[in-house]
Amino acid sequence: MTHQKTLDILSTGKTLWNKWRRENAEIQAFEPDLHGADLHGADLHGMDFHEADLTEANLQDADLREADLRETDLRHADLRSANLSDANLLRARLHGADLRGANLCRTNLKRADLSNADLRGADLDGAILDKANFDKANVSRRDLGEADPNTLLKVKEQRTGSVALQDVKAA
Repeated sequence: MTHQKTLDILSTGKTLWNKWRRENAEIQAFEPDLHGADLHGADLHGMDFHEADLTEANLQDADLREADLRETDLRHADLRSANLSDANLLRARLHGADLRGANLCRTNLKRADLSNADLRGADLDGAILDKANFDKANVSRRDLGEADPNTLLKVKEQRTGSVALQDVKAA
């Protein structure tokens, strides 16, 4: 499917997009292809993006509340100030993603790859971080807030005002 056709379907809204996703379940992993898509400020609340390719996508200020982003490829995506509260990012690939100032409250980040991600200023209150990979991620101490208390964060290196995390393991 062409990149433009995928964007056209997405622009029809949540109901038609999610219906199209259900009716086209045979689409292989990393489809639909939204690689590099400009979705800056888009209302994507509750959208089904599981297994989609959103690498290098511009999702700055996007509303992704309650979105299904399971196993989605978000490597090097711009998610600055995006609202990902209550989203499901189980096993999502966020390597090198820019999540500065993002709202990740109550987000499921279980087994997500956040290596080399920039999470400074992100709100992780209530986030599920079990077995997430934070290798060389940049996270401010205050950003961890009320993150899952059953999670142990192992510090790799400290910088002024922030901490780079090596890994996350269940306590």
